[in-house]
Amino acid sequence: MSRNLKIAIGFGFVALVGLIIVLALIVANLGPIMTWIGFDNAGNLDGRQGALGLLLNPEARVQNVIQCEDDAGCSALWPIIFAAGFAFAIVTGFAYTTLLERRLLAFLQHRVGPNRVGPLGFLQPAADGVKLVFKEDLLPAGADKWVFRLAPMIKVIPILMIAAVIPMGPDLVLPWFAPSLGDVWFQVPQGLIDSNVGILWVIAITSIATYGVVLAGWSSDNKYAMLGALRASAQMISYELSFALALAVPVMIVGSMAIGDIIDAQRNVWEWFVFQNPLAAAVLILALLAETNRAPFDLTEAEQELTQGYMTEYSGMKFALFMMAEYLGMIAVSLVAVAVFFGGYHLWPMDGLPILAPVIFIGKVVLCLCGMIWIRATLPRIRYDRLMQFGWKVMIPLGLLAVAWTAVAVVIGDALGGAAYPFISGAVFVVVLAIGALVLRRMGRDQASEEAIPLEDDPMYTGERRGLGWALAHLVGMLIAIPIVHVRFQVKALEGMASFGRTPEEDRQLESGDAAITTTGGGD
Repeated sequence: MSRNLKIAIGFGFVALVGLIIVLALIVANLGPIMTWIGFDNAGNLDGRQGALGLLLNPEARVQNVIQCEDDAGCSALWPIIFAAGFAFAIVTGFAYTTLLERRLLAFLQHRVGPNRVGPLGFLQPAADGVKLVFKEDLLPAGADKWVFRLAPMIKVIPILMIAAVIPMGPDLVLPWFAPSLGDVWFQVPQGLIDSNVGILWVIAITSIATYGVVLAGWSSDNKYAMLGALRASAQMISYELSFALALAVPVMIVGSMAIGDIIDAQRNVWEWFVFQNPLAAAVLILALLAETNRAPFDLTEAEQELTQGYMTEYSGMKFALFMMAEYLGMIAVSLVAVAVFFGGYHLWPMDGLPILAPVIFIGKVVLCLCGMIWIRATLPRIRYDRLMQFGWKVMIPLGLLAVAWTAVAVVIGDALGGAAYPFISGAVFVVVLAIGALVLRRMGRDQASEEAIPLEDDPMYTGERRGLGWALAHLVGMLIAIPIVHVRFQVKALEGMASFGRTPEEDRQLESGDAAITTTGGGD
């Protein structure tokens, strides 16, 4: 029996024993547990009593409620409890996002996805994790060892930090064990911290995550990995600007950088900012795809060109960390997009049930993840020069247009009254849509009216000297040639001055040495 099989059997035995112990404890305390949940003596579920009634019926809650931040014990323990539960949920979500992608890609491409390990392939992520744990962990001989090991962690940790400033729901009122205070309930937040600079935090952390990719490529001592790292840095700079411009739109509308305030301003569906400025939402989604290196913006990996790019030299759990970072990035940016443009945890008519807010939030995030996977299954990878052109020539102008759109609507809405803003924003949207349609129609008409130039007559191929482009190109060439000619003149002048102090014998020796070097170079 192999060592890996023995380890797997040992883990399975421990898990089975733990499950039996948990089931025995539940059976032994079944009556008190059912009463605590909300079952009466007849075994019927009553939503007005027990924990279920206290959570779902606000009017049934006790009056002695204390804010969690006002108590030292609650303010110290609740963040730890929530962070542990949230970390478990998001790591489990990462594992099953891989399964979601494989199953959805299989559905979209008319093939069978993973269906062997567990029912409908449900245990496939666990099998993949076990496989990666036992894979050999390689370290290139020329790699910078410490940076090579730290790069995956630098990629993963900042992505987890993005979710720290995103509230998953409104405050909950929960029972709390506090002997010194008696029978009290605490109002606890469903988030770690709702910072008043949450938007700036998100922008800063998404930038830091790219350093993991850059350092991984640099430390690998591999030219393909280094090219992937260079692409990542250029891509980050190109799309970070449009990402920040898109996030400026909800900040301008709400007047706050706190993500909790932005979510609370979108209580009703018609108040979602995606309907008030769909251009900014589209720019944000495209920028987030580029920031997470997802198709069609996965130029940092590009297995056809760079053999997996920045993580070419990684294997085992380090490779798994990079995969984890990619899927965690998908979840994190979906959280950001849902929070700032799609209402966050608000969805009528379930706003009166705070305990269901995380479920609503997670449902919207899953829909965003399905959209990302759909894009991957539909669009091919774009060329690198077009990636850069799209970032600088399309995304940034559209981001500026979205900011100007919201600025005009906010200023006019404030002048006419708070209720006038949605109507002004809608009017600006109609104007922008009409102008875009006219421009596209004129461009199509101009292209249709132009006669196709035969290839043999095209100035781009014949080099014919005509047109403004030819004149500008030659003007730029002449401007570049001026310093080059000046440098060549200075070099020749200095060589002439150096020859004044040499004797004829030294000149002949130098000439014979140059001839020998030239002959040797020609032989090579």
